[in-house]
Amino acid sequence: MTAETVKPLVILGTGYTGRLVYNKGTARGRIVLATSRAPHHHLGFVPPERRIRFDLADRTTWRNLPLACDLLWCFPAEPLGLVQEFAATINMTVNRLVVLGSTSAYQTTPSRNYPPAWVDETAPLDRSKSRVRGEEWLRTTCQAIVLRVAGIYGHGRNPLHWIKQGRVGPSRKYVNLIHVEDLTNICLAVLEQGVPGEAYNVSDGTPRTWQDICHLAREQFGVQPIVEVGDESIGKRIDNGKLLSLLAQAGASLLHTDLLQSLEQIFAAETSSEATP
Repeated sequence: MTAETVKPLVILGTGYTGRLVYNKGTARGRIVLATSRAPHHHLGFVPPERRIRFDLADRTTWRNLPLACDLLWCFPAEPLGLVQEFAATINMTVNRLVVLGSTSAYQTTPSRNYPPAWVDETAPLDRSKSRVRGEEWLRTTCQAIVLRVAGIYGHGRNPLHWIKQGRVGPSRKYVNLIHVEDLTNICLAVLEQGVPGEAYNVSDGTPRTWQDICHLAREQFGVQPIVEVGDESIGKRIDNGKLLSLLAQAGASLLHTDLLQSLEQIFAAETSSEATP
């Protein structure tokens, strides 16, 4: 996009990922507006003139959005009826619409095969899920670009803490991850060069079992799992080849493909933060 065609970017739901997109987009010189149901409470890091009160469930807030803008949709696109009603009010004014979905959108099919087969964007979706129906309607009707995002981690979302807290434990289940810094860069790249109406799997391309991650946590960081996991599900292995092709076209690549190195960086940053008075 040329400078003349770049519209303001509005982040619908400025949470963990949206905050980083706001900061990086602004640093790149783009006009970025952040939304929240309670902007004065949640958006203290955003100048008042760039805060917008928005709540999908409150139709009176829809008119707060600028007439022409790009949208990054960061919360579940549900319920479908409300999504459709909202989309009808912005369809003629939005330039680009990118929706953050989840790799949980894919059907989980019982299988005896292990490890599980790779899952690309052509795999069957679980349309029994409300958010999947909303995402697919936006993709097929409004030409939204849907990012099916793996588990997000980074500073403030440390997998080592998940293990310490007993939220996860060693199992043979495969998990797919993406560092929030990479997800932020992907969002901005897709807003500029993604193909409207397409879906992209977003992961670091290296599925790992929780058993492997727990072993790494114990051997490298001294973090001992506190729960035994009886779950025999095998998870998924997410194929990110389509995304990598898009990034290559944009002259970009993933920064966090080595989980150990990334965890060491998070650990160092958290240690430094704790040491700062």
